[in-house]
Amino acid sequence: MSSAATTAPSVDKVDGFSRKSVRKARQKRAQSSSQFRSQDKPIELVQLPLLKDVSAQEQPELFLKKLQQCCTLFDFMETLSDLKMKEYKRSSLNELVDYVTLSRGYLTEQTYPEVVKMVSCNIFRTLPPSDSNEFDPEEDEPTLEASWPHLQLVYEFFIRFLESQEFQPSVAKKYIDQKFVLQLLELFDSEDPRERDCLKTVLHRIYGKFLGLRAFIRKQINNIFLCFVYETEHFNGVAELLEILGSIINGFALPLKAEHKQFLVKVLLPLHTVRSLSLFHAQLAYCIVQFLEKDPTLTEPVIRGLLKFWPKTCSQKEVMFLGELEEILDVIEPTQFVKIQELLFKQIARCVSSPHFQVAERALYYWNNEYIMSLIEENSSVILPIMFASLYRISKEHWNPAISALIYNVLKAFMEMNSALFDELAANYKSDRQRERKKDKEREDLWRKLEELETRSGQFRHCSASEVKKRCKYRSVSCTDRLFGVFTHQYIVTNRRV
Repeated sequence: MSSAATTAPSVDKVDGFSRKSVRKARQKRAQSSSQFRSQDKPIELVQLPLLKDVSAQEQPELFLKKLQQCCTLFDFMETLSDLKMKEYKRSSLNELVDYVTLSRGYLTEQTYPEVVKMVSCNIFRTLPPSDSNEFDPEEDEPTLEASWPHLQLVYEFFIRFLESQEFQPSVAKKYIDQKFVLQLLELFDSEDPRERDCLKTVLHRIYGKFLGLRAFIRKQINNIFLCFVYETEHFNGVAELLEILGSIINGFALPLKAEHKQFLVKVLLPLHTVRSLSLFHAQLAYCIVQFLEKDPTLTEPVIRGLLKFWPKTCSQKEVMFLGELEEILDVIEPTQFVKIQELLFKQIARCVSSPHFQVAERALYYWNNEYIMSLIEENSSVILPIMFASLYRISKEHWNPAISALIYNVLKAFMEMNSALFDELAANYKSDRQRERKKDKEREDLWRKLEELETRSGQFRHCSASEVKKRCKYRSVSCTDRLFGVFTHQYIVTNRRV
């Protein structure tokens, strides 16, 4: 075989352990697009007159021709190809946007399929591949859509079309159907935040105008979230979909349907478990609060769910959970607060005791909230015993002086709320500490005696058990002495066997 046939093509090597090399590799794909077709020859579009230059009778027909012409796609990865035709399509799209915004009487029944066809040809596509194992949305730059100069205008045209006063959902529902919505939802996985923002507006308009598609849209969003939580943990448009859901939940009729409550418990709460929670936590917390404002009886299952999914090793997520919990407590009813106060403040006590100062600080800020303070004051006889030991201990042991100062303020507030109970708990705490110190001393004495025994083990090797007891002055006086005697006897027997 020839050497040319056996030579492998040269490739850029990327060191998997070098962050710089990964970033360098990503810079090459700063723009990407699946919107291209291989062309043997340049695309030529027929120059059509401007809509404003023809008579009102000719405008509807010319409008349809321009829609059909805008179905032509260009390869934006080839920056120098078809420049003239790309600019012509861009100007035609701009003209269509202005025409839809300002004109009246253009929306005939034959217009709807042409509009949907043009929009579908331009926006529905296979998204550029993304390596989800390496891409970090918090640190890395997203891959931008190269064909955005045209896509942006298509989205703007479609939004103006849906918002038009002449728009008739009864006619459009033949073309904007479940298949169309499903393809639209798939596009929310685009890495380009500009496109996701446009999609959010489009889907919101469709949800508002097509009543028959509402249940289907909610079901498909449900499926996307379940797949995201339990299978892939990768979907770029979670925050945008949650924003849409926030306004949808706000419009739910009362009493809430069982399917809505199930969506809250089975879908929204498990979203707290994913690693990328910080990317959409604000929108998720808003949806949760919207549900609780609609139906306060959901407070208990929601807080139990949050405590179930409470992070154990990620301080950043713990701070987010504490923030969301405060938003929930801001709208909680006193009757619902009583049901969950014990579980809730056991967790808050653990957070106050956290060595991570941001977690402890965020938990202690609850006492700066007037409404939460009023709830604590009404139930101080239950909450104070739960919190006292952690607060008193951390006030003397925490490494951060700012946390110690906050704890002193909290203790002072508790003292003012219920001074008798505070004094009783302080006395009990001191007596418990004395008992603990006594046990610690007994334990230390035991180990000291065992160490002394170890040093004298040589002289006990040939002694009987009764002689060992006499030499060690063994008496059954206390538990510590009895345990010492047992250890002494076992130690001698073991040494004699050896």
